[in-house]
Amino acid sequence: MSIPWTVLRRRTLVERRYLELREEHVRLASGQEIEDFYVIDMSDWAAVLCVTSGGEIALVRQYRHGVGKESIELPAGALEPGEDPDVAAARELLEETGYVSRRWCRIATLATDPSRQTSHAHFYCALDAERVREPELDEGEELTLQLVSPSELLELIERGEITHGMHVAAILLAARRGLLPVAGR
Repeated sequence: MSIPWTVLRRRTLVERRYLELREEHVRLASGQEIEDFYVIDMSDWAAVLCVTSGGEIALVRQYRHGVGKESIELPAGALEPGEDPDVAAARELLEETGYVSRRWCRIATLATDPSRQTSHAHFYCALDAERVREPELDEGEELTLQLVSPSELLELIERGEITHGMHVAAILLAARRGLLPVAGR
């Protein structure tokens, strides 16, 4: 069993609403010390694999500056302080796509990058979703809705067009659990 590291010194380098970057001087169980280990403390976030009542999957396309290109993703967003992940998932789905669902199931909660980040991603599946309005995006969000069939969704992953690793993992886990509709059912 691993023994947690001891933090000998901690210094905040950047602190914003959804992000804190810390430099920590740590001692490992072996006694070795790392003087400048960086930890990124970020908000948890929720993402939704939305299956419409017509059997299509609702995705969003948006530019992602970190990779410098457009990304196809599940509707997702950060939890507000104190917000339950279930509530955040439904809120983000409605805001980004205009869809709502009465049938929800949890896919997984995953550590986004356990080596350096503190955040977790909460993945849900919304089944039989209905569009009730146009999306209402947050300031700074620029995205478009894209509906695809379940087979197209898996093809987008195979072709490397869906590249967000956490989203790919959740989609494949949902497919394994039979949450994606199959043509002819």
